[in-house]
Amino acid sequence: MPHQPHETIWSLATATVRSRTLQVIADLGVADHVGDSPVNVEELALACEADADALERALRLLAAHGIFERNGAGFAHTEGSRLLRSDHPMSMRAFARMMGMASFTTSFSQLGHAVRTGTPALEIIAPDGLFAHLQRHPEEASIFDEAMTAKAAGDLGAVLGTYDFTRFTTIADIGGGRGHLLRAVLEAAPEATGLLFDLPAVVDSLDMDVERLALRSGDFFVDPLPAADAYVLMEVIHDWGDAQAVAILSAVRRAAPSGATVVIIEGFADDERLDPVVQTLDMIMLTITGGRERTVAQVGRLLGDSGLRLTRHLETPGALGIVEAVPV
Repeated sequence: MPHQPHETIWSLATATVRSRTLQVIADLGVADHVGDSPVNVEELALACEADADALERALRLLAAHGIFERNGAGFAHTEGSRLLRSDHPMSMRAFARMMGMASFTTSFSQLGHAVRTGTPALEIIAPDGLFAHLQRHPEEASIFDEAMTAKAAGDLGAVLGTYDFTRFTTIADIGGGRGHLLRAVLEAAPEATGLLFDLPAVVDSLDMDVERLALRSGDFFVDPLPAADAYVLMEVIHDWGDAQAVAILSAVRRAAPSGATVVIIEGFADDERLDPVVQTLDMIMLTITGGRERTVAQVGRLLGDSGLRLTRHLETPGALGIVEAVPV
């Protein structure tokens, strides 16, 4: 890590070079062609349909940061580069590819628009927002879904180690995507049943036959939500501005029976303890979705405006936190 101020500025100013290199290598699938032994650069280039010299230079940069290891005339895996393999159980390949999608890179090239206006730069190329854009671009949607699943997989252990879901009998995962969270929750709470609620396009794409898990499709801005003992929203509220966040939480409040619990899982900003991960996500939200990483107090106000009352805030060992609320 840089220690001198000029080193910090240099590192931040050139960060796009490193990130774009990582994204391109992930998109090419280079890590999938490296096994337990070092692989010659020419062989990798042929497998990935890349120029050998250019590929070597890109891999040397990543190796300087611990992603791959230079070994003779080729490259071998490190713990970091193995996470770029498609078949790794904690694969981050899709997340790197998502950050390199044209819609994302174009939006970040227009970050000045977002900072000047406070509106997402993505709206320059997709005026109706990210999720409508993804419905029109299924290839990007597939990468996005895989990326969200991969990111969540890395956070699930910290969440399940912090919060006890066993006291609930019916758990509704609102905006639950491919069900990665809900499946893990049901494993941890073997007496509970689960309801996965998401858009019809998402639910229709799922090939899921999981005991104790039912699927419900709909739009949480329009359609009624199912009744449940617990409502879980993992990295959902941060995708939206305050008005939309209140609309989502109000829909939960209308559906929630007496005694239900609302569990919000996402990164929470802390002005006294700035976290680079949370603040980076905050800028992604500003640029791409129009949402934000909020403080616990800010989320508490949204809950209050939605007929809910914040009861407690839990920190996990990871970057995510947990806020619990109940109907007023």
